[in-house]
Amino acid sequence: MRHRHTGRPGRARLALAATGAVALTGAVALTGDALFTGGVPPSGHVTPAPGASAGPAPSPGAPGIGDPLMPLAGNGGYTVRRYTLDFDWQAPRTPFAAGATISATATQALSRFDLDFAGNALRRVTVDGAPAAARRNGDELVVTPAKPIPRGSAFTVRVAYTADPTQERHRDDAIQDYGWVPTSDGTVVCAQPDGARMIFPANDHPSLRAPITFRITTPPGLSAVANGRLVGTARRPDGRTRWTYDSEQPIAAQLVQMAIGRFSFVDSRGPRGLPVRDVVPDGLVTDTEAYRSLTPEHLAWLERRLGPYPFRRYGVLVGDTDLPVALETQSLSVVPRDDLLGDQVDAERNLVHELTHHWTGDSVAVRRWSDLWLSEGHARFYERLYSDEHGGVSLESAMRAAYEQHDQWRHDEGAPAEPAEATLFKVMRYDGSALVLFALREKVGEETFGRIERAWVTTYRGRAAGTRDFVTLASRVAGEDLKPFLTPWLYGAHTPPMPGHPDWQVDPVED
Repeated sequence: MRHRHTGRPGRARLALAATGAVALTGAVALTGDALFTGGVPPSGHVTPAPGASAGPAPSPGAPGIGDPLMPLAGNGGYTVRRYTLDFDWQAPRTPFAAGATISATATQALSRFDLDFAGNALRRVTVDGAPAAARRNGDELVVTPAKPIPRGSAFTVRVAYTADPTQERHRDDAIQDYGWVPTSDGTVVCAQPDGARMIFPANDHPSLRAPITFRITTPPGLSAVANGRLVGTARRPDGRTRWTYDSEQPIAAQLVQMAIGRFSFVDSRGPRGLPVRDVVPDGLVTDTEAYRSLTPEHLAWLERRLGPYPFRRYGVLVGDTDLPVALETQSLSVVPRDDLLGDQVDAERNLVHELTHHWTGDSVAVRRWSDLWLSEGHARFYERLYSDEHGGVSLESAMRAAYEQHDQWRHDEGAPAEPAEATLFKVMRYDGSALVLFALREKVGEETFGRIERAWVTTYRGRAAGTRDFVTLASRVAGEDLKPFLTPWLYGAHTPPMPGHPDWQVDPVED
C-alpha cells in the first residue's frame, strides 16, 4: 500500500452497525443454503488426520496469536487449509447472502476456537455438519462445536451470514477508510490491515495464509474478479452469473480482493509469457491504457533486481472510486483511477510500489506487524529508485529529505521497527524505512546490497519473516555482522550518521 499526502477529502465514513452477542445452539432455517453447494461436504464426525492422537484434554484455542500491536489478530489452536467463500451479490450498499467454508486442522485438542469476524448478520454456524454454538466477543466469533476436536484432526467450519457491503472502518494514517469500498455499480475490497474480518470469517494476521476459492454470483451486466485464476463462469436461469476464482497460492486475509462492477478484462503478457490481466471499469479502458501498458516494463525492471516474479499471474484493478491509496492485493494491485489519469511519474511510482509488494509483503510476508517496515520500506525504496531512473526526483535527494525529518518521525511515529498500532501506516514506515535500506546500501555497496535483496526474497519466498531474519541474512550475505549498524537505524530515538554523507544533518525535533 502506497502512502501519500493528499488534501483530497476521504470518502464519507459510514457508521458501523452495532453487533450484539449472538448465540446459536441449533441449525437456523435460512434461505440461500445453496451457497454451500459444492463445498467441502460435512462428514458428520471429526476426521483424524494422519498422526492424530488423544493427547491432553480439550481446551479453548487462543483468541489471537499474540502480535504485540494487534494481540487478537489471528487465532490459536488450528491452521486453515482452505477457505471457500460464497457471495450472492445483489446491488451496491445492499446486504446479501454470504457463506464461508473453512477447512482446518486442529493444532491442539479444541473445546472451542475463535474466528476473526466483525459485523455482518450471523445466521448459522456448523462444525463438521453439526450445529455449533457461536457468540460474539468484539471482533471475535467464538465457536463451540458439539463435540471437542482432537489434536491433529481435520475439521470443517461453515458460517452462513448476511454480508453488509456498507461496512467500513477508519484509520488516521495512510489507510483512511477500509473494508468494503463502494463504487457506483459495485465494490472493491481494501482489507489492509484488519478489514478482512468485515468481509468473511478469517484467521486474520499477515503471517497466516491459506488458499482461497471464491464463488461470486452477480446480476446481469456485472462482472466479478478476485485474486488468482478465473476457473470458470456459470450462467443461471435467472440471468445471474456465478464466477469462480482460485487464489492458486496461499494468501493472507489482508491481501484478499473481491471486486464487482461493469468491467472489461484486458489481457497481455509479461516477461517469459507471464499472464497479465487488467480489470478496468468499462468507461476507463482507453484513458488508463497508456500507464497500464507499462506493466511488462515494470515487471522486467524489478525482476532484474529481485529475481522472478513470485506468483503465476498479475494485473491492475482500476478502482473507480475515491480511494485514498493504492493497495497490493495479491496478484491484482488496486490503483485508483485518478492515479492513472494524471502525471506519468506519479502514476509509475504507484504502479511500481504495489508491484514491488508482490516480492516483499505478499510473497515474503511480515512475521508480525512491527515488521511492516520490511514491506513498505522495500516498496518505497524501489518506487524511488525506479522514479530516479525515469524522470522523477533523484533517490539521493529523496533520501536526504527523509534523513532531515527522520528524528521528527521517530519522535512522532516510532522508529522504523518500533511502530505503535496507530502509527503503522505513517510516513516512517515508507520513506523513513526506505532510508534504512538506503543506509544499508551506502554501508555495504550496491553490489552486496543487490545480493542481500535477492537472497531475501528467494530465501523467504512463500514464508513469513521478520526484522531479526533480515539482519541475520544481510550479515551472512555481506560477510560481516551488521547488527551493530542496523540496530540504531531500526530502533531508538535518534537517527545515526549516514555512511558516505557526513554533511547530511537531521532537523531538530519539535514537540
